[in-house]
Amino acid sequence: MNPELLDDVIRRALAEDAPWGDLTSEVFLPAETPATAVLVSREPGVLSGLDVFARTFELVDSSSVVEKIASNGARIEPGAVLARISGTARSVLRAERIALNLSQRMTGIATLTAQYVALTAGTKARIVDTRKTTPGLRMLERQAVRDGGGHNHRFSLSDAVLAKDNHLAVLAAAGIPIGDAIRAARQRLGHTAHLEVEVDRLDQIEAVVSAGVDTIMLDNFTPDQLRDGVGLVAGRALVEASGGVNLDTVAAIAQSGVDLISVGALTHSVRAIDLGLDIEVRIDSA
Repeated sequence: MNPELLDDVIRRALAEDAPWGDLTSEVFLPAETPATAVLVSREPGVLSGLDVFARTFELVDSSSVVEKIASNGARIEPGAVLARISGTARSVLRAERIALNLSQRMTGIATLTAQYVALTAGTKARIVDTRKTTPGLRMLERQAVRDGGGHNHRFSLSDAVLAKDNHLAVLAAAGIPIGDAIRAARQRLGHTAHLEVEVDRLDQIEAVVSAGVDTIMLDNFTPDQLRDGVGLVAGRALVEASGGVNLDTVAAIAQSGVDLISVGALTHSVRAIDLGLDIEVRIDSA
C-alpha cells in the first residue's frame, strides 16, 4: 500500500471521529497517564490490516509503540493476542475505534476471500476482486483480498479496458460490430494495456476472441455453459467467470476450467470480524 495514501485515509477517518478532540478522555483522564492495551481476536478468521492498525496509533501519537504479535494472512482463533500497544491512555483511546474499524473490515474481507480460495483448491482458477469497494477504502480492501489468498482485478477505470454490457449496448445502438470495435480499440491502446470484453451468450464468443482480446468475461453462465465457453476460447484468451458467484457455486464454476472468478461479495457485502482492544489493568497488592 502507498504510505502517503494510507496516511491520508487514516487521517480523514480520525478527523471524522474526533474533529475537535476526544472530549471524554480529555475531561476524565490525566494527560500523561500511561496505558497498555492488547488487540484480541473474538472469533476465528484470517488476519488483515495489522499495519493499518499500528499506523493509526502512530499518527495519533508518534511516541506510541505497537508490537505486532501476529502477521497479516495468518489464521487467528478466539482469544489470540494479535498486537500490544503502549502509550498515553488518551492517545490509545483516541486511536482505538478507527484502528479497530479498519482492521476488522480488512480481516473480514481476508477471511471471506480465504473461504473462496479454499473451495477452488485443485483448480487453476484465481479468485479476484472487483471495483465494488467502499469509496475511499479500495486500497485497503484490495490488500485484504491479497492477505486472504486472492488476487486483484484492475484497480481503477484508468488501468485497463473492460468493455461490459452497457458499453456493448451503446455500440449496438450505433450499429458498430463488436469485432470492429475491439480492433479499433486495440489500435488506440498502448502495447502494454490489457483489453477485456464481457459477453453473456456463447454465440458472442468467437467474434470477441478472434478480434484479439486478452481476457473474455463470461457473465452469468452456468457451469456447463462455462465449460463450453472455455472450449470455444481454446486458450486464445484468459477466461473470467462473473455473476452468480457465491460460496455454494464457486467450486463448480472453478471446475469448469476458467482462469479467473471475480467475486464482488468479497468487498461489497462482507461482515467485519470481531476484534477487540483490551486495556491491561495492573492491580498492585498492598
